[in-house]
Amino acid sequence: MLRMILIMCVVLVVAMSAAALWFRHVPMTAAVWHVEPAMVTPPRRPNFVLHIGPDAPVFAESPAIIAARLSRVAREYGAIVIAGSPETGHVTYVLRSTLMGFPDAVSIQILPQASGTKVEIFSRSRYGYSDLGVNAARVAAWIAALGAQRGP
Repeated sequence: MLRMILIMCVVLVVAMSAAALWFRHVPMTAAVWHVEPAMVTPPRRPNFVLHIGPDAPVFAESPAIIAARLSRVAREYGAIVIAGSPETGHVTYVLRSTLMGFPDAVSIQILPQASGTKVEIFSRSRYGYSDLGVNAARVAAWIAALGAQRGP
């Protein structure tokens, strides 16, 4: 009986390690994931956050300053650019969860406004039905960081 439990534990560890390896290396291609947030049809699953139009945050600073801040914030969170750049006003990042490496894509559009800069954001999980609030927490943290930083 003890031997059977040990074998089951080993099989479980091997399966979890293989899954983590797969999720950590699954490609996130720009052709699929690099989208303009305003052009998105919201997914049917609740594993995303979409801030566009009047729901998008507006900052008093210029697009160039917001782009520089966004680059810094994304770097701090370990985001990897898969397409575009903040400087061009449209960028998509991939972030992976710490334990299993589940990939999330974050597409951002920086739009000049008369009163400053609007930042439209679409953050979504590639896998799963629910993200347990991960995308909402990430977007809230990024918006707060963009607003809290000073200087370019």
